Amino acid sequence: MREYAFELALCAHREPQVDGLLARQLGASCHGTRVLDVVELAPGPRFDDRVSLCPGTIPAPVLESDVGPGTARDPREALDAHPDRLDDVVEAAVTAGYLERERRDGRDLVRATGRYPEGWAGRLRGIENKPDLGRPGDLERQLRTDVSLGLVDEVVLATASHVTGAHLNRIPDAVGVWRFDPETGGREVVREPTPLDADGPGVEPLAEHSGRTDIAVVTAAEKRRARRRLAERAFGKGWRPAAEVWPDCARVTVDERAGVGPLPDCPWKGRLVDPASECGPACGGHERGTAPAVDPEAARAAATAWDPDAGDRRRQTGLDSFGDTG
Repeated sequence: MREYAFELALCAHREPQVDGLLARQLGASCHGTRVLDVVELAPGPRFDDRVSLCPGTIPAPVLESDVGPGTARDPREALDAHPDRLDDVVEAAVTAGYLERERRDGRDLVRATGRYPEGWAGRLRGIENKPDLGRPGDLERQLRTDVSLGLVDEVVLATASHVTGAHLNRIPDAVGVWRFDPETGGREVVREPTPLDADGPGVEPLAEHSGRTDIAVVTAAEKRRARRRLAERAFGKGWRPAAEVWPDCARVTVDERAGVGPLPDCPWKGRLVDPASECGPACGGHERGTAPAVDPEAARAAATAWDPDAGDRRRQTGLDSFGDTG
């Protein structure tokens, strides 16, 4: 099975079993380019407050600024962002539902729609998917990075392969191992993960050369900021394919997968497909048509505590949303 379909099947199986949220394909590094296949986010003490605040991912520069729900601020003064990125950061925070705009005395100002609840995110589990251990790719290096950096609280390798002692010897001892059947949803815990030191400093491998490895020593404070970015991205993104990437193909059907879909299924290929990379006129089975009407947000809301309309924060973005108060 292709890794994408394996990943969707695993998320569909796990979501009803976890008390929290799942998300796919998230950056999980401080200085490098590591991407985790799946992240499981457990609720912290103020999780409900985060759910009720807004549904989207709040950009890190906004959270690291002093913009709050009190006095409206000029984002050029309040946010530590490159001028070329400032408008995009503000737009993303408005779209997420966290910032709202005001126009006063000819100035464009922003304020938060509510107070950000520190401590809302609990434990983070990273899952690396490798259905076929006979084709490991960079698996060993990726898992070594996860363990030495310790950005998440624990790491698990999920595979459809029979797991041998030789396989276990090639990955760090702290990594847990699941054998997962994507057709039945059966999951065997081959090895439990060992908790990582997510609160302390870490070491992040960056590049390997003959005889040496370049590393970055990451402080505990850097990891705290990176963990918040990771949690925020997981909260806003989820794991279901977005409606806009579904292909205009008459063959693609909707797989509800035990009620947690919608997932893109292709009878011509005989499996779940990645519409962003596998579908389109270049596909030999493409048959021109209209993409199915799907609502991944509604499915996520029905299956988890996440609320797409939290706080009624769906606001128009752009200059036309400014209210002239001055």
